[in-house]
Amino acid sequence: MSSSAPTSGTPATGLVVAIDGPSGSGKSSTSRGVAVRLGLRYLDTGAMFRAMTWWMLRQGVDVHDAAAVAARVGEPEIVSGTDPSAPTITVDGTDVATAIRGEDVTGAVSPVSVVPEVRARLLQLQRAVIAAAPGGIVVEGRDIGSVVAPDAPVKVYLTADPAARALRRAAEEGGSDVSATQESLLARDKIDSGRATAPLVMADGAVHIDTTPFTLDEVIGLVVALVEAVEAPA
Repeated sequence: MSSSAPTSGTPATGLVVAIDGPSGSGKSSTSRGVAVRLGLRYLDTGAMFRAMTWWMLRQGVDVHDAAAVAARVGEPEIVSGTDPSAPTITVDGTDVATAIRGEDVTGAVSPVSVVPEVRARLLQLQRAVIAAAPGGIVVEGRDIGSVVAPDAPVKVYLTADPAARALRRAAEEGGSDVSATQESLLARDKIDSGRATAPLVMADGAVHIDTTPFTLDEVIGLVVALVEAVEAPA
């Protein structure tokens, strides 16, 4: 999907838009596009899990040892910038926006993300960011509508055909092995859906959008319409 839509719409006030879904479904591009169009802030919770993973790797923590990860989860200072046009993320003051997308972090984020203590620490941070954005915020992840912001008035669950997801992710990461990318995505789906803590599910009240047949602009438009319907006077 690609986007060239201009900023439009009426800025929302104090609104939380929860956008969940598996990797490659279009969460990031859609969430940022909606935030820009409506004048809202933006939070990528997946980047926070990657940042935690990056820190664990840098500290030499065995990411497959849940107890070892849990023991150090409170140490790193993770700060997420919420400008949808230029989102940032730092760990202990270091810009890690590029580093967290590396193969080492990608291969290690799943075991870190299932550790309950990691999820509890980041949940606190995520809710703090949401509370600090009184003008409204679009939050993307895998458990936003079900756990992080269950009272969000707009909940969206994005999916896409596995092949389409693999093509998008491979393009994002500059890879050419689409089959391997699809296998990796499906493996991550299994982990996310099967974990005991905050599994990937479609939250109650969420609107399901299959992004496969749509352009990015069209998906953004669908979500913006949902927001405007909620914000419209009774």
